[in-house]
Amino acid sequence: MEKKIKAVINGIGGYVPEAILDNEELSRMVDTSDEWIMSRIGIKTRHVLGERRGSAYMGIKAVQDLIDKTSLDTKDVDLLICCTTTPSFVFPSNASLICGALGITSAYGYDLAAACSGFIFGLDTCATMIESGKYKKIILVCSEKMTAITNYEDRNTCPLFGDGAAAVLIEPTTEDLGVVDSILRIDGLGKENLHLKAGGSLHPASIETVTNKEHYIYQEGQAVFKRAVSDMSRVAEEILVKNKMTSEDVTWLVPHQANIRIIDAVAKRINLSKEKTLVNIEHYGNTSAASIPLCLWDYESRLRKGDVIVLAAFGAGFAWGSMIIKWGYNIEDTKKN
Repeated sequence: MEKKIKAVINGIGGYVPEAILDNEELSRMVDTSDEWIMSRIGIKTRHVLGERRGSAYMGIKAVQDLIDKTSLDTKDVDLLICCTTTPSFVFPSNASLICGALGITSAYGYDLAAACSGFIFGLDTCATMIESGKYKKIILVCSEKMTAITNYEDRNTCPLFGDGAAAVLIEPTTEDLGVVDSILRIDGLGKENLHLKAGGSLHPASIETVTNKEHYIYQEGQAVFKRAVSDMSRVAEEILVKNKMTSEDVTWLVPHQANIRIIDAVAKRINLSKEKTLVNIEHYGNTSAASIPLCLWDYESRLRKGDVIVLAAFGAGFAWGSMIIKWGYNIEDTKKN
């Protein structure tokens, strides 16, 4: 009997800008403080890309890091998907810019917009394509320049966001590794609570939209917080029940890094200790689609082949979901292509 093809992550790369905005500096820009931010959100610093460079630049850096670490031949790449809510241009896509910069010429690619749920939505898409048997090497890159749409006069949102990118190599395997299952949801009910008012085809940029500061993130914090806690916690529990797993079966929880209180609530719901919950929000802030893969990149040396990892995310839309994966490699084995 032929073994089933599964999709496995076989390498990860990342990039964050050198410039750092810490809470002390932020408190000189807006009425806030380190104590307020740490107690409510859990963020100490966030990386900032700055002007004259867009999110595709960070995506290129992350994919290059992945290529260097895995010795991947770009001619072997079949597909590149970039998850982003902050593309460098409306068009062309970040995917095309990344492929062009790195000489990925035998693939096709596109951008995927699912806000903070981008990585798990993208990983599910890549898994389906790998499982079809048509694709052998897929790069999934998440790159977000959230500071480009952050209003540094809004004390409620400006402490939240940072910039960064991470990329994974996804390949087929017949081992008991890779994507096990996913539960993904979107309901469209979050439009009024979390959105960018202008810049799309409904409200194109104009003198009025710029004057009214409508090109920045608008968020109703309490409403988003309640839904994020509820939906992320419930779906993380649901996927374990669906797969007849308990907290004892889980090696790591890697939640979207939006708020330390949300992270703690998700871990508590599935009865996982802090020691089993991977967190880097203190140093990066909320990097939207890039937050989960950046966390995996940060902790790569601690991940072991076969580790059972629960991913959970919640973002604008509202879009949310959870995924179980089995880690595909030990870091010392990555140079193998």
